[in-house]
Amino acid sequence: MAYPRFQKLALTILLLIPVLACQTFAGGTPQPAETLNSLYTSAAQTLAAISTDAVFTQTAQPLASNTLAVSSASPGPSSTAANTSTSVPITRCDAASFVTDVTYADGSVVGRGSSFTKIWRLKNVGTCTWTTSYSIMFVSGERFESPASVSMPANVTPGQTIDLAINLVAPVLDGRYRGNWKLRNASGVLFGIGSSADSNFYVDVNVSGYTLSALDFVADACSAIWRSDTGTLPCPGAEGDNHGFVRVLNAPKMEDGASRGPGLLTYPNRSGSGLITAKFDNFNVRTGDRFQALIGCEYRATDCNVIFRLQYQIGNGDIRTLGEWREVYEGQYYPVNVDLRSLNGERVKFILTVLANGTSHDDFALWVNPRITRQSAQPATATSTL
Repeated sequence: MAYPRFQKLALTILLLIPVLACQTFAGGTPQPAETLNSLYTSAAQTLAAISTDAVFTQTAQPLASNTLAVSSASPGPSSTAANTSTSVPITRCDAASFVTDVTYADGSVVGRGSSFTKIWRLKNVGTCTWTTSYSIMFVSGERFESPASVSMPANVTPGQTIDLAINLVAPVLDGRYRGNWKLRNASGVLFGIGSSADSNFYVDVNVSGYTLSALDFVADACSAIWRSDTGTLPCPGAEGDNHGFVRVLNAPKMEDGASRGPGLLTYPNRSGSGLITAKFDNFNVRTGDRFQALIGCEYRATDCNVIFRLQYQIGNGDIRTLGEWREVYEGQYYPVNVDLRSLNGERVKFILTVLANGTSHDDFALWVNPRITRQSAQPATATSTL
């Protein structure tokens, strides 16, 4: 029984020799070692297999023509190599990982118009160092009055973390706001967090609070310096004074007969160009401050035709105009709402002026509830310091 076994072994060897010879010495580009190794391994496995008794339970069959066929092209990676390559993290020059919100976690409450500093902790998970030529860049959503970009405060090598801070100002209206940010490299290319290094990190806050009067022009009326073309005026003045006058009214009547208040009734001098003006003491303007008032003519002053003007002066500098509105008696009055953000941080002298637009004989002009409003996270109290 041994002879048939050796006959089949000899036959198999004879069949394998031409195939190996063909593949090993074929013309053209020599096969890489990986290809040859696979051929030799396959041949060895065939020889090992036919040495077992199980092989002889079937009649030996000729080898199929494609059993050991090898493309002239280089072979692809083995399944083991493919799995290894997919398990290795894809590396990028610039990539970040979000660690935590150091300040103002998502949904934190901030007061209307209040200043706050957002700090993110990020990790450099790329292969390149973030230098001070890198920056934090606003990309979308609510900007919170921030600059468009802020420079990286220090170099951050791969694997290091850094706390990135940016100063922000909350909107003055209640609501939930979100601002999206990314990093920008020295070449101006944006990148972010996440597996693809393209996701935003962000600010997410709830804005709520109270509107307070930081400066009440009616309450402080007689602390101002009042003047007309004829010189300094007393406060309060006497109604009917041809030099011009100011009076504080608790409930002045507007053009439609409705009572609003409190307010300032102002009247320009009758002679000359006709004006009345009040300069108030220095006031520190803060973020979110606004000038608000209702303007109109007094009830039944049917020939009223005036120009309201809001001005300011910083130190002894030039007097500049923030707004100007013409008003005639037509049965209506109008709200004035001026954003003072251009004066943030300044000590300002505000000036209220009324000019006669022609003859001043009926120019009884009303500033109703003129004030500087300020947003606060806390309600007003008797001891509030604004």
